[in-house]
Amino acid sequence: MRLYSLVCLMLWTFGHCAFSQELSRTERKIIKTIEENNIEALDFLENVVNLNSGTLNLTGVREVGTVFSDAFSTISFQTQWIEMPDEMNRAGHLFAEISGSKGTKLLLIGHLDTVFEKDSPFQRFEKVNDSIAKAPGGNDMKGGNVIILYALKALQEHGLLKNTQIIVAFTGDEESTGKPLDISRKDLIEAAKRSDVALGFETSTGFNYATVARRGASGWELEVKGKRAHSSGIFSDRVGAGAVFEMSRILHEFYRQLSEEDLLTFNPGLAMGGTFVGYDAKTSRGEVFGKSNVVAQTAIAKGGLRFITEDQKENARARMREIVAANLPHTSASISFTDSYPAMPPSEGNLALLAELNQTSLDLQQGEVMAFDPGKRGAADTSFVAAYVDCLDGLGTMGSGAHTPEETLNLKSFEDLTKRAAILIYRLINK
Repeated sequence: MRLYSLVCLMLWTFGHCAFSQELSRTERKIIKTIEENNIEALDFLENVVNLNSGTLNLTGVREVGTVFSDAFSTISFQTQWIEMPDEMNRAGHLFAEISGSKGTKLLLIGHLDTVFEKDSPFQRFEKVNDSIAKAPGGNDMKGGNVIILYALKALQEHGLLKNTQIIVAFTGDEESTGKPLDISRKDLIEAAKRSDVALGFETSTGFNYATVARRGASGWELEVKGKRAHSSGIFSDRVGAGAVFEMSRILHEFYRQLSEEDLLTFNPGLAMGGTFVGYDAKTSRGEVFGKSNVVAQTAIAKGGLRFITEDQKENARARMREIVAANLPHTSASISFTDSYPAMPPSEGNLALLAELNQTSLDLQQGEVMAFDPGKRGAADTSFVAAYVDCLDGLGTMGSGAHTPEETLNLKSFEDLTKRAAILIYRLINK
């Protein structure tokens, strides 16, 4: 059974008996406050969208962090800016915390950076109509950050955060994670170790979906050598197959042997071969020299690997190494791997959180919330903490076109999603 189908079946086991219940008096007060604050929240969102915070615009990321830091300070959160070492070329992270011992300890995750750097022509929040706004990074994911802020603001206005532990972690480099990971994600992981549950507010995949599983991401690089010779001798015992044929064999075997495995994908995003090959990792550009009458002596390919568990990743790497080692005559090849995001596999704890969210949504008359197919989601910061706490993600804004000049934000659903987040947080901290 495909994993997504299995997740849906498990969710049915956890939550199919859920039915709409009356909101408590306190919950109705929270809802009213969110309604009263919604225009202010959307104005705040427009303001932070108009501050460029492309990952490599370190000043911009820090500026957006300051705006959020000031806002969290007004609702009694202690804030901290965590710098990254200069050599990492990343701005750092904003953490905001309120301390206590009551109920579930929460870690709420967002990110300050966007894919739109200072030289991008797409820079400003612009209303298309009453329902839609074009917004660089508004969907991914400044809108989710604002949902966190205004959900907590509503709870704080009613004195409901007393003696609770909530850590808000807004990373400054989610779109291009700083290396090494043991530095750039150290503080996030340490916060998870002090928490019981992590809620991620990355862009929603639909009003009635949330994320209980994300695939991990890994990079791979293939290097191939052949025997340089006149092309008339190719395939001979003296010359062999050449580097390009060997690279082609390897990539074909990757496809043939691994492409049918559930939720495993591997994409060769770049391939070059010839007499001489040069590649600049900083610019992702390469140069090749070769002639049709010369057997290629060098080839490289670079790609990505997506996986749903660490075991699946390691098994795939082992099989790829075996394929790479079975060389054609007079060729050699090697493959190396780099880790990026770990997997966030589905778990009973994640599914129990989804059941909580589903019940909250039903009580708000917002409809059922189901598990989104992990094969259709990218990696995110919740993946780094999934080994330590139960996780639920995709609680942010609705929109479309993330990472493109057509990125939009759904304004009409913003208030409802803030209500959903606030009631979920309220119920968790009182468990």
